[in-house]
Formats: sequence, C-alpha cells, structure tokens
Amino acid sequence: MKIYFASDHAGFEMKNALKEYVAGLEYGVEDCGAYELDPDDDYTLFVKRAAEAVSKDPENVKAIVLGGSGQGEDMVADKFPGVRSAEYYGGNLEIVRLSREHNDANVLSLGARFISLEEAKEAVKIWLETPFGNEERHVRRISEIEN
Repeated sequence: MKIYFASDHAGFEMKNALKEYVAGLEYGVEDCGAYELDPDDDYTLFVKRAAEAVSKDPENVKAIVLGGSGQGEDMVADKFPGVRSAEYYGGNLEIVRLSREHNDANVLSLGARFISLEEAKEAVKIWLETPFGNEERHVRRISEIEN
C-alpha cells in the first residue's frame, strides 16, 4: 500500500514528520507537496496530486492531506471520482476508525493547527490499520455516494 501526502504551509512540518512515521510502519510513501515552507502556497494543487493518485487506484493507494483546519483539503479531495475523504481535527478518535470501517475512507484530512503531532500519529495509525467492514449496508451506501 502506498500513502500519498500533501499539505499546505500550515501542515508542512506535520506532513514531513508523518511521512517518516508512516514509512516506519512499512508503507510506501510519496510526497505531493508542499516541498518547501511557503506561506503563499496553494494547497489545492498539492491535494489534487494526492487525490488523483487515489482516484486512479483506490484499492492500493490512500492519501493523508493536511492543512490548518483540514477542511479545504477535505473538500478538494472529495471532488475526485472514487475518493472518500474524512476529516479529523481533534476529539474522539472513534470518528477516524468509523471513517474506515463504515465509509471506506481512502483519504484522511488532518487539521494541523488543532492537533498535536502525537494525536496525528495516533489518528493515522488507527486509520491505516482499520479495515473496511464490508457490511452490505455500507457497501450499498458507498455505491449510492458514487452514483
């Protein structure tokens, strides 16, 4: 499984730390930008690259995108066919698990200004390790989303 990463300036440092963390969990890692800290960057371009990769191969590719709140990144990712992005910016981690178990989320959007690196690592680990439940009702609902 390959995990694509993308962030704007607000998520830049956390993205770089999470790339190392995820590589240490023995996943392939690809960085879609930002490649340098630039307060005027446009997250849309970086998230587009990651979401396109997931859209082309949703069975074998996932993405983790980061921004200040994660909201814009989440919105961009969800514009691509086959992409189901879930957002986490703190609070109960059950929402992260349910995004995989019930919705087969293949993009995780993190609000870097609202969570610590340790919280982000915990969310990422849960998200990567939780399989889709594959219950008929969830399969049906995902199909309805796609249509």
